[in-house]
Amino acid sequence: MMTEQDIERGRKNAIISYITIFGVIIAFFLNNEDDKKSAFASFHIRQSLGLWLTFYALGYIIGIFDSWLVSSSFYLFFTVLFIYGFVNALGRKAIAVPLVGAFYQKIFANLGK
Repeated sequence: MMTEQDIERGRKNAIISYITIFGVIIAFFLNNEDDKKSAFASFHIRQSLGLWLTFYALGYIIGIFDSWLVSSSFYLFFTVLFIYGFVNALGRKAIAVPLVGAFYQKIFANLGK
């Protein structure tokens, strides 16, 4: 359960997690310290990890098409999702990103518990 204290404690790690894939790794290890474990940070770490892994996996496939329109649409789609997640982390909200957020919470459920 996320209390106001938990959100404040994990807010920094939640924000860090959206800054590149290395940010996810750093936030994961910072959040896993025994006295600083935060459900809010874990939620956003799962969201950003899912976004980054999907970005790289689909980016490799999209690169095959060699089309400006397909590549631009791909980058625009993920930019919107990353901004949505980042703004929610800044705004102290634990709202899943549209379309894929609930799926990320399910497959990474054991991450950060």
